[in-house]
Amino acid sequence: MTATTADYDRARAAELLQLTADLVDMPSVSFDEAAIADWFENELRQLGHLEVTRIGDNVVARTNLGRPHRLALGGHLDTVPVNNNATARIEGPILHGLGSADMKGGLAVMLELARRIPEPAVDVTWVFYAREEVALEHNGLRELFAEVPHLLEADVAILGEPTDAVLEGGCQGTMRFEVAFRGARAHTARPWMGRNAIHRAGALLSTLGDIEHRRPVIDGCEFREAMQAVKMEAGVAGNVVPDLAIVTINHRFAPDRTSAEAVAFAKSVVDPFMDDGDTFTITDLSPAARPDLRHPLMAAFVGRNDLLVRAKLGWTDVAFFAEQGIPAVNFGPGDATLAHTQQEHLHEVPLWMTYQALDELLRTGV
Repeated sequence: MTATTADYDRARAAELLQLTADLVDMPSVSFDEAAIADWFENELRQLGHLEVTRIGDNVVARTNLGRPHRLALGGHLDTVPVNNNATARIEGPILHGLGSADMKGGLAVMLELARRIPEPAVDVTWVFYAREEVALEHNGLRELFAEVPHLLEADVAILGEPTDAVLEGGCQGTMRFEVAFRGARAHTARPWMGRNAIHRAGALLSTLGDIEHRRPVIDGCEFREAMQAVKMEAGVAGNVVPDLAIVTINHRFAPDRTSAEAVAFAKSVVDPFMDDGDTFTITDLSPAARPDLRHPLMAAFVGRNDLLVRAKLGWTDVAFFAEQGIPAVNFGPGDATLAHTQQEHLHEVPLWMTYQALDELLRTGV
């Protein structure tokens, strides 16, 4: 997708950038989103054509026009903690500041579309939610699915995570698990009298480094699986053979596998190295989401805008929608590699490209 001279409206792009700057200047670090949620609720209620519901610090606004399809468009209100970048600063076409890319640019696009298109060709559910940047148990979208799932019913969903106006389909699943290897303590001068748990773990670590991971292509999106040791706890003293070594492993799995299948694969890797007394413990597990770009709305969105499509190599909240059988993708302005950095910034070109593509979808539908 490219912005041409004919369709690139610099004045309106600058207005969008300024709206994003205004949102950046509203503090909304995770667990402190009440004020920005109040502001969004007030703005949406003033529009008059939306049914607005507030649940905690989450705001849901819906059209009810009886259209044949419903689209959910959502984004998180929170940011990571401030890092000497709390104040918005615009320099030409670039906005600097906390949350500019992740994801107040996406929020600005959605709010402006809600304001400008009171009668879209599809019914729209706008979802602005809290606490995405912290542990899953606090996630505002998860809270909404638990308390008011009927408000989130949709045919397809688009989350405005930063993708630089590239469509990223679905997401990887992620799991963390611990493998505890048992040994027997002994003096290091007489190691044959014990059993070294770290040495036992070493065989598994060597195997992890040699795995040829799958790269399945799903709906034209190539996913890359991975399994990496990320932490190790072991050791008693400098002259003691260790009797326990705990390895923490992270596994990213493609959406052609269920969570149960991912667990089974992880166990198949680990089991050959385990003896009686060793343990395998899952500490975190989040499902993958299929891209599922076959729905007419999604196919039209991609085709009419000539969007570049790729897999989401990471986990995002699209998985919550996928769990409910709702195809979901990531599409928003901003470079994800700048998210959470002190140098976070947003260029107005992908901001405008995102706005233009979603505007066309809402006005045209299938």
